[in-house]
Formats: sequence, C-alpha cells, structure tokens
Amino acid sequence: MAHDDRRRQFELLALPHLDAAFNLARWLAGNPSDAEDVVQDAYLRAYRYFSAFQGGNFRVWLLGIVRNCFIDWVKENRSGRMLFQAEPAAGDPETLWAAAPRDPEALLLESIDSQTLERLMAQLPLEYREVLLLREVEDLSYKEIATITTTQVGTVMSRLSRARLALRKLWFAAETKEAAHGM
Repeated sequence: MAHDDRRRQFELLALPHLDAAFNLARWLAGNPSDAEDVVQDAYLRAYRYFSAFQGGNFRVWLLGIVRNCFIDWVKENRSGRMLFQAEPAAGDPETLWAAAPRDPEALLLESIDSQTLERLMAQLPLEYREVLLLREVEDLSYKEIATITTTQVGTVMSRLSRARLALRKLWFAAETKEAAHGM
C-alpha cells in the first residue's frame, strides 16, 4: 500500500509539470524526439529519487533533473558535441480544434513570428536559451532558475540580459535581411 501511496503522490506532483519538462527538454535538445527521451529519463530518475525531495518547489526540483538528464543524454548520445537545430513547432491539433476560429491572416503571421523566434533562439548559446525559456516561457523567478542551473542569481540575471540583447540583435538582423530581399 505504501508503494501505491508513493506512486500516487509522485503523480500528483509530477504530472502537472510534464509540459514544462518537455518544453525545457525540447529547447535544450533541439527536437521533440530527443526531448521525449530526456523527459522519460528525467521522470524515471525523479521517481527513483522521489524520497530525496525535501519539499519546496517541486517544479524547480523536477526541471533541475530534466536539465541534468539532458547533460547526461548529450554525453551518451553525442560524444560531447552539442548540436542544436530548431524544428518548427507543429500546431497541437487538440488546441487548434478546441480554439475559437481565428483570422487566417493573423494565424499565418503568428506562425511566421513563432517560427522566426524558434529559429533565432536556436542560434543562441545553450545557457542563453535555457534562461530565456525558464524565465519567459516557464515564468520562473531568478532564484528558481539559479537553483535549476546551479548558478548564482547574478549569473542568471547577466545571462538573461545578454540573451535578450542577443535575441533582439538576431531579430533585427533577420528583419533587415527580409526587408532587403523584399525590396
């Protein structure tokens, strides 16, 4: 019975964060297939060491495990080389199906912006992508990001500032290039 209680408690804490774990893994690994492997390993590892969870923010604890599993995955599967590629995110059919009809032109522009953002973020160094995702997408605090990335809060703030600046420069360069080709 204790095993079932442990499993149920883990599920209650871990399953709500599956999307965040996958999102982080996908941005780190660069594609959904590898992200699935990383997340599966992370959830198995989190369950195995669930008794070590000392309370606090489970999401931060879990995302730290996802990050560590990604690092281990890179060592095992890529011989220390970290190759990243962005794949355009395919629309989630359930989300699109449940959503109210939207203007096709607005959807196209949103899709182009999303693909551009994903392509540009893929050009950023891993530590920049990581903090941008954790702050802007997962809405974690600097302290929580520092815990996940095992760095100081000041380092997180510095990386985030540099990441935003680098992304802004890449976005501006892409717009300039597009405008030059359009003329």
